[in-house]
Parts: sequence; C-alpha cells; structure tokens
Amino acid sequence: MNKMSPLLVLVSILVINTSVSAETDSRIALNLPTQMEEHLLGNMRQHLVVINRLLDLVGQEKLTEAAELAEAELGMSSLDKHGASHIAQFYPVQSANFGTEMHKAASRFARVAEEGDPLESYRAIGAITQNCVGCHATAKVR
Repeated sequence: MNKMSPLLVLVSILVINTSVSAETDSRIALNLPTQMEEHLLGNMRQHLVVINRLLDLVGQEKLTEAAELAEAELGMSSLDKHGASHIAQFYPVQSANFGTEMHKAASRFARVAEEGDPLESYRAIGAITQNCVGCHATAKVR
C-alpha cells in the first residue's frame, strides 16, 4: 500500500461524513414537557420490548400467549395503562393518528394470532411496526 492510500481514505471519510451531516432533519419536534417526554420515551422502549417478545412468541408458535400480550401491552385495552389520553394532547394530529393506529393494529394482531396461523400473525406485526416507523419518520422528541 502506498502512502497516498491512507490520505485518500481519510478524505473520503470526511467527504462522506460532511454530506451525511449536511442533511436537515425536517421531522416535527414534539416539544413535550420534560415529564411527558420521559413518559413517552419509556413507553416507546417498553413497546419495543413487547414487539420483540411478540416476534419470539410467533416464532415459537405460542400464538395465544402472543395475542394476550399484544392486547394487554399494546392493544386498545392498554391505552389507560400507558396514559395515552394525557400525552396525546401534546402530539401533532399526525403523530396522534400513528399512535392510535399502532394500538388498533396491536388489537388486530391479537385477533389474528388467536386464529392460530403463525404466518398471518407475523404479517400482522408489520401493521404495528409500520406505525412506529411512520411516526418516527415524521416526528422527534427533541
């Protein structure tokens, strides 16, 4: 390797890094009160834990357990548990809609899982996570 190669690598990294960091973040900032922000972030971390568990349960074909978990922790039955009505008032309409649709999708997943088809259950998880992806693509906490 000649002495020019490390220099080219360094310049390439700087150019790539500059172009990536030059992108602007056009997501809507939620600007929540600190306590609400902490609450929201805690809820989202817990949602990820539950989604991960759902994937594991579907993979093990424990669909009844997955259905119960989804409804209790993510479904429409879980809204009071998460304080959804308190925090939703701080959301832009689009973010609130993503949240509501995520909870509805989790309840739909529970019904699909109860039918006993692992592949359809797996597909139903995608309807949950597409709302997470949509919200995170359009809004940010800070």
